[in-house]
Amino acid sequence: MSFRNRLTVSAALAVAVAVALSSGTIYLAARRELRSQVDQALLQRVHELTEGDLQDERYSPPPLGAAGGYTQIVGANGSSVRAADETISIPVSESARRVATGENDRFFTDMEVSGIHVRVLTTPLSEGTALQVARPLDEVNVILNRLSILLVMIATAGVALAAALGRLVAQSALVPVHRLTEGAERIAETRSLVHRIDAGEAQDELGRLASSFNSMLDALDEAQKSQRQLVADASHELRTPLTSLRTNIEVLARSDNLPEEEKEELLADLTGQITELTGLVGDLMDLARDDEPSVGVEEVRLDRLVARVIDRVKKHWPGVEFDASLKPSLVRGAPSRLDRAVGNLLENAGKWSPPQGRVEVKVSGGQVTVRDQGPGIAEEDLPHIFDRFYRASDARSLPGSGLGLAIVQRVAQAHGGTVEASRADDGGSVLTMSIPPLPFTPAPDGPGPEASADQPAN
Repeated sequence: MSFRNRLTVSAALAVAVAVALSSGTIYLAARRELRSQVDQALLQRVHELTEGDLQDERYSPPPLGAAGGYTQIVGANGSSVRAADETISIPVSESARRVATGENDRFFTDMEVSGIHVRVLTTPLSEGTALQVARPLDEVNVILNRLSILLVMIATAGVALAAALGRLVAQSALVPVHRLTEGAERIAETRSLVHRIDAGEAQDELGRLASSFNSMLDALDEAQKSQRQLVADASHELRTPLTSLRTNIEVLARSDNLPEEEKEELLADLTGQITELTGLVGDLMDLARDDEPSVGVEEVRLDRLVARVIDRVKKHWPGVEFDASLKPSLVRGAPSRLDRAVGNLLENAGKWSPPQGRVEVKVSGGQVTVRDQGPGIAEEDLPHIFDRFYRASDARSLPGSGLGLAIVQRVAQAHGGTVEASRADDGGSVLTMSIPPLPFTPAPDGPGPEASADQPAN
């Protein structure tokens, strides 16, 4: 069943239930009112009989089916007394006999007597006797039958009208859904994310759904473009080292007449190129991860993690002095990824530092600040310093792939933080990575939670 048909059926069922309840209420109210009128007529008839008609020798009760009210007198022993010429007797129940004995009060009841549906009132008359007055319910039943037929016809017409109107309303209400469906089918067929859903100016649930769908398409389109750009950039960056490797390998393949010194130089060049290629592939894999931190998220002492990374990076840049000011700082994150980001910041500072230069490293409140004494970042390069594969003109002659700072930004964002770059007033660059800190109080008997860094920076 289509969604439109389900809405139509639901509307028809809702109206049917409402009409059925209303019709039932009307029918019961009418039945109660009509039968109440009969009961009042019976009480009036009893009053008339007890006031004088029963003592009138000329009184002749009407027959059972007459509107005037058929009467009989019930004794305490269950016997009944009727008019002399009347052969029909109202059945005497135990309840009627108890009214005659004075054990029960008067009561109303329905009976079927000689094929006639009657309403009977049994009321005390004198000591040891009770009076029964019966009136036919034929007129009441006829009226109720006609009313039930009329209510059924009205209910049927109402349900049919509700179904027709429900279908029209469903068709009108589902226009935005049709637009969403057509847009989704067009995107699935063409596999193009340039199409958008016409949300119009509607601010209802369907309008917001269309806007959300368009926002999702924008995000997917951006992700697809970013992925394609990453593949294109990676292909471009990999082409040069692969070409160089192939050339050197071809030269080595014909190296029978090469001097031993040139062979060793070629092998060293190959080793360096393979190391560079390995680092590039590792950087690409890191960038290909999701924005969420990797598994193994825990509380990390950022100051101790930075201290270990400094000890490792010093070996790569023995001519650079690393001056650290590390205040206790606790964050929540993936230690290996934070280690990688901090390592990239320090490697970048070491690469740009002059011989015997100094790199200042500060940690405080979830913030890592690295300042070098290099030439600084040019103003035109500042907006692009964290772009993937972006390398300033001064950096093209230095080793690296242009992915290090892009990885730092990805790690910071994945941990809910930020990274910023600026020029120092007296020269050099200042890079700051900020991670939301956790409350931390050093334990009096020992250090706080330790961080583990099992993936060194490349």
